[in-house]
Amino acid sequence: MSNTAVIPFSTTLHVKDTCLCLHAQRAARALARRFDAALKPHGMTNQQFSLMMALNRPEPPTIGPVASLLAMDRTTLTAALKPLERRGWVSVEPDTKDKRGKRLSLTDAGMAALSAALPVWVRLHAEVEDALTAIDADSLRRGLVEISNPPHRGP
Repeated sequence: MSNTAVIPFSTTLHVKDTCLCLHAQRAARALARRFDAALKPHGMTNQQFSLMMALNRPEPPTIGPVASLLAMDRTTLTAALKPLERRGWVSVEPDTKDKRGKRLSLTDAGMAALSAALPVWVRLHAEVEDALTAIDADSLRRGLVEISNPPHRGP
């Protein structure tokens, strides 16, 4: 005989209906598909658009702050930069202040590609916000930021 505990199906339904992680993942995937489709004619994905936008700063950032902003580990960010670098949209150069570090910047071609894609993002983003009926966009953003930046607990 098995001693395996049985989880009632009602618990499965409860988790399906209430799990914040599941709902956030489903929403993120649905949004990513919409933005990927809209940005495809510009030769980029939503992730690439976000990454390139994260590089649009007065001074070229290092990998750490960009990885933190995008909630990526450094290895994943480095891999995501490779196709953009191959396309000539992003430049990865040694940090003049710390030779172990790298500075990331948009090239002129990258800025042109990002500039061409931005109106598509603006239009679709407005459509998504306008379609929200259960919550206003600012409240949703505040809640998502709160979840992604929990207060520090511990020593």
